[in-house]
Amino acid sequence: MIVLVIGLAFFGMEFMAWFTHKYIMHGLLWSIHEDHHQPRSKRFEKNDLFFLIFAIPSWLCIMLGLIYGASIAVAVGFGIMLYGITYFLVHDVLIHRRFKWFDNTNNRYFKAIRKAHKIHHKNMEKEHGSCFGMLIVPRKYFIVQKS
Repeated sequence: MIVLVIGLAFFGMEFMAWFTHKYIMHGLLWSIHEDHHQPRSKRFEKNDLFFLIFAIPSWLCIMLGLIYGASIAVAVGFGIMLYGITYFLVHDVLIHRRFKWFDNTNNRYFKAIRKAHKIHHKNMEKEHGSCFGMLIVPRKYFIVQKS
């Protein structure tokens, strides 16, 4: 049961990340996210503050779940945390190459993720934008990446 809850929380985060990215980052809090769509001039961006939106609920679920013996809350917290780790590895390391750990990958799925994110960065408006998610790649980008 716990593994199922962790998995559901993890996969649910993809939809939460899509919604947050489209309607919050490209909406109300564009002033924080905007520097992510500019050429990188510094190691850190204001956009990096968004990790708190997900890290704080994860930490609270784990901490309070452990304090009060609520294993489901702990599992949700770990699911959110695992998504955060995945987000960092895929978005910051693989896509934007902030760390040069996975520069030589030829995986079709990873190429599709990179292409979809590149298309996302071409249009910064939420109304006409695309590819606001991270792990779910539109089929058209996956097909394009056939080797």
